[in-house]
Amino acid sequence: MLETSGRLLKLLALLQTHRDRDRSGAELAERLGVSRRTLRRDIERLRDLGYPVHAARGAAGYRLGAGASLPPLLLDDEEAVAVVVGLRTAAEGTVTGVEEASLRALTKLEQVLPSRLRHRVTTLHHATVRAGAAPAPKVSPDTLMTIAEACRRHERLRFDYAAAPHTSTPAPPAAEPSAPNAPASDPSAPRVRSVEPHSLVSFDRHWYLVAWDTDRADWRTFRVDRLVPRTPTGPRFVPRALPDGDAATYLAHRLSSRAWPFRATVTLHESAAAVGERLWPGMGVLEPLDDDRCLLHLGAETPRDLAWMITSVDADFTLDASAAPELADALRAQAERSLKAIRRP
Repeated sequence: MLETSGRLLKLLALLQTHRDRDRSGAELAERLGVSRRTLRRDIERLRDLGYPVHAARGAAGYRLGAGASLPPLLLDDEEAVAVVVGLRTAAEGTVTGVEEASLRALTKLEQVLPSRLRHRVTTLHHATVRAGAAPAPKVSPDTLMTIAEACRRHERLRFDYAAAPHTSTPAPPAAEPSAPNAPASDPSAPRVRSVEPHSLVSFDRHWYLVAWDTDRADWRTFRVDRLVPRTPTGPRFVPRALPDGDAATYLAHRLSSRAWPFRATVTLHESAAAVGERLWPGMGVLEPLDDDRCLLHLGAETPRDLAWMITSVDADFTLDASAAPELADALRAQAERSLKAIRRP
């Protein structure tokens, strides 16, 4: 029985690997090390379990189709552990309601896990500590789905958008009025935005929408927890080419180029490819110059933070002529502190 169950798992994996084409019976039987007759019996067992395995007409081939109902899951050891770990992570996520659903699914799955696997995942859970994760704002799954559908269908999206605390978002020319009953003089009042949505990006426990802002005629990023979609969505549009190639890279550039109190540009005396791996997402924007140099544009709350970020790249550098004198002072203080630490009495 264990041998048969293991063979069914392998057969199912083979059928799932290339769902867009038929797998010949001869190929499947050879991969499984069984006769064609045994293969046909295994195919029937999968069908009895609810998996729609279709036989190709005129040829001895098989293809796994999409079922009308959810059949029982057949998971090998690694897949079962991966699902449990994923559900535990989702239970600590940032999507409202997903935590409870993840815990329900996790409870059901753990009840049917073999004792050896239940011991493995329980050991992993008790030995794992989540650290350094500040509480993140929650987003509604309905909001995520509305945005995702608008992205998929290439339909304009309108939403009320609240500015970040202690900041103001200027109204665009000829913008629609603020949310109903919102005082016009209140800079924190939600404003109606109209965009051509491109992608949803999950970044640092926050959800962002990358979109073309039709009122500002430029690309923008929006925190999903600060927006409330208006339905129905708008007319269809032709997708535009996104700067920086992909949404994740564009978002990282936008986050690193926000209006920091102190900004700087430094010339790094290494290629952009060489130092790119040393930058964390959102730290700064690299601009290649040649094979031996690149520019790093970055910002921070204080000159001391800037000095720490620049030196953390671990590359020789030259300050831009327009750098604030406070940054030079911060670098000098850091150098003197380091020299003092290694200077012998």
